[in-house]
Amino acid sequence: MYNLDDIIKQFGRNIKAERSRLGLSQDELANRMNVNTQYISKIECGKQNMSLKKIIELTNYLNADLKDILRF
Repeated sequence: MYNLDDIIKQFGRNIKAERSRLGLSQDELANRMNVNTQYISKIECGKQNMSLKKIIELTNYLNADLKDILRF
């Protein structure tokens, strides 16, 4: 059985890894996505759940493969 909290935390770690791979700060990514930096921080800390639409948008901004972002 999947634990939602564990999945959200792993998702956040995956986002942070992809953002770091590109050399982007949280602020730079937030500006690209037209969201605030706190939103990105909450995602990376596993405190923010995202819609599938936002996950795909974020994946595109990171120029990442969706399978890497959703790797649990």
